[in-house]
Parts: sequence; C-alpha cells; structure tokens
Amino acid sequence: MTFLENIIISDDPAVRDQALDSFCRDQSMEELLEAAAALERFRHHRANLYERVRACFFLYAIHRFHLPTRPGFPATGRIPFDGYTHLLERRFEEATDVFLQAQESDGPSDSLSSALAAAYHRIAFQTLANQVRHSVRSARGNQWMFRVGHPDDQPLRLRRELLARSVGNAAYPVLREQTPVRMDLTHSGWSDIFFLGMDYPEGARVLNISVDLAVRGRGEAPRPPVEAFLRVIDAPVLRLASVDLGVSADISTLAEVFDF
Repeated sequence: MTFLENIIISDDPAVRDQALDSFCRDQSMEELLEAAAALERFRHHRANLYERVRACFFLYAIHRFHLPTRPGFPATGRIPFDGYTHLLERRFEEATDVFLQAQESDGPSDSLSSALAAAYHRIAFQTLANQVRHSVRSARGNQWMFRVGHPDDQPLRLRRELLARSVGNAAYPVLREQTPVRMDLTHSGWSDIFFLGMDYPEGARVLNISVDLAVRGRGEAPRPPVEAFLRVIDAPVLRLASVDLGVSADISTLAEVFDF
C-alpha cells in the first residue's frame, strides 16, 4: 500500500484529509512517476466511486503541477496523434492508454504529462457523470426518459385547452409559466455529487431559497424572473426560441429531444 493510496482509503481524518502537495513537495521525478503508476493500477482495481475519482484527481495534479517542476524533467516530447484523437472524441480511457504507452516507450515529458493531466481530469468528471446517470436511470419515475423509441411512448401530453383555437384566431393559445430564481446562499457546491460532499460532508450543507426580483423604481413589486411560453404551431418541429438571446433552434428528430 503506497502513501497516496493510504490517504485515499483511510478512515482516519488525520490521514485522509492530507493535502497532495504535502506528499509531492519532497518527491523526486522518479518517485512521482512511481506514485503515478501505482495510482493508475489502484484506480482500475477499486470498486469504490470516491476512491477511483480521487485517484484520478491525484493523477491529474501530479502530471499537471508537480512533475513539470522537477529538475531534469524533459520540457518537450511527442503526443501521439491517436491519443489526441481519442481525447477529442471523449474516449478518455483509450487516450490514457495511448499516452502511458508513449511514456513507457519514449520516456516522460511535459508534453505527455499535459495530455495525461487532461485525460485524468476528464475521466474523473466522466466517472461522476456516469454515476449521476445511473442514479437517474434507477429512479422509477425517470425510466421513461431512457426507454422512448416512438413518439407514442412519450408520457407527457398537451392539455386539450392548448389544442383548441379560439373563433377567428389562427394561432393556438399561449401557455405562460413564471417561476422564481433559485439561489444557494451557502454556495457549498452540489453536495449530492462532488467532492465537498465526499471529503467534508458537514461542510456541504446547502441552503436554497426561491426569490422574486425587481429593479428599484421600476414596477410595482418583485416578480418571478424566469419566464417561459409554450404554443402549438402548425409544423412538425419543436422550435426553441430565446427572447433574451434573440436566437432560435428547431428540433426535428426524436433523438435530439432526448439528447440530455
């Protein structure tokens, strides 16, 4: 068990809450490379989400901030094109494999560490996103979103009042929705997902409020600042229009509707 692995898995706050910098500060280039290799093996053999994600962030920091500052660390190197392509196509694990193979054959470099840091950073957040997606899919009320293969499978329906035109009016009725803005007074950061909730749960308590807004001297009273309108149109598209931005986009396929 390496020192960094022990920091990740320890139940003792005095051990678990140590900063990575405190370990890396006195390590040589060779020792940091050995620690990174051990963390790479560690993250592939641990089932615990927290442990895998924290290992990825340790690897990111080692390659991004610590290795490039070591005496003798090569400043330039070759980044394999296929690894770069994997990064662009969000195949981060494949990119990491390519970069590590290049590091093994050609030696470490600032260039390769920069590429590895980018890959590890994105793997960490992709791992968290996959867990959120799994949680969303597991909730019975959300499962319809991932099982729609035909328009008739969509459980949401328009109220019949929105499908009835008034006499002499060619347009369908408009539904107007107004809602307050949500504000997080503590700004502790998404306690259900990210690392404050993992490392320091007592500090990840969120206090949310809903607020109506007004400009002083304008209007009679505060109003809900978020406003949306819905109207049926005579076209087989969903037309999304932003009043504030002055732009619109048409969605014409079922796949686009469910591209969450």
